[in-house]
Amino acid sequence: MKLETKDLLTGDEISSKEFLELIDFSIKLKEENKTVKGKQLLENKTLAMLFEKPSTRTRVSFETGMKQLGGHTIILSLNEMQHSRGESVEDTAKTLSGYVDGIVARVYEHSFIEDLAKHATVPVINGLSNSYHPCQTLADFMTIKEHKKKFKDLKIAWIGDGNNVCNSLIFGCSKTQTDIVIATPKGFEPNPEVVKKASENTTIDLTTDPESAVKDADIVMTDTFTSIHTSDPKRTENFLPSFQVNESLMEKAKNDAIFMHCLPAKRDQEVTSAVIDGSQSVVWDQAENRLHSQKALLSSLGI
Repeated sequence: MKLETKDLLTGDEISSKEFLELIDFSIKLKEENKTVKGKQLLENKTLAMLFEKPSTRTRVSFETGMKQLGGHTIILSLNEMQHSRGESVEDTAKTLSGYVDGIVARVYEHSFIEDLAKHATVPVINGLSNSYHPCQTLADFMTIKEHKKKFKDLKIAWIGDGNNVCNSLIFGCSKTQTDIVIATPKGFEPNPEVVKKASENTTIDLTTDPESAVKDADIVMTDTFTSIHTSDPKRTENFLPSFQVNESLMEKAKNDAIFMHCLPAKRDQEVTSAVIDGSQSVVWDQAENRLHSQKALLSSLGI
């Protein structure tokens, strides 16, 4: 398949039809990977990967994915590039476009990603910014499709911080018409513009009550209370104990509800070990699916 958009920055660039096709393509690539490794869809292609933040899943999944597709990666730290000495994003984007076939950037400010995409002539993928994490959303909905076989008539309960992962998840819900209830402490809600736009296609409810949010939920999701860019040591006091996903809270969801977490997890803060290691947890499928959904994305962006 071929996406209409050149870049993936928030997740909203993809149409509903494309999103659903991309999820199915991801599942197909995962099945093929069990028997035919290394399908050369991106033979001799090069992906530049820019990192301003630490990474485990993003780096390893993109590196492995490009290798399996026949391409290769160049890992770049922004601190070691001329950008750290004052070279503009525009000049960096134009230079890299002359060398590589695509760019993944994992950075703090989302404006950096936007500027990079504006001036690059090759596809740019947001590997995580402070505002959005669209690659995670693709893996999330791939995992939901695998375990629930559908999207419509499902309810996601998001518990905790209305952060970058939550913002892109909301766009994913709008593409799949999956309902979502988001429970956050007051002042930690997701981007209101994202909520407003996504509400045109699906039901999005905001609450400060985690127990009401998980009632009859098919999927319970959370993330760390303190992201890489949030260093305030007292931040967790806004979330604990009410917004911890524990066995008691999971019992209020449907009996066959699944638990999801983008990882890394701070065990016994946003989620207890009993839940993340329990029978309802699908976090390891979710983590693996970063590889397959990103392979589908790379193949579909025209890299």
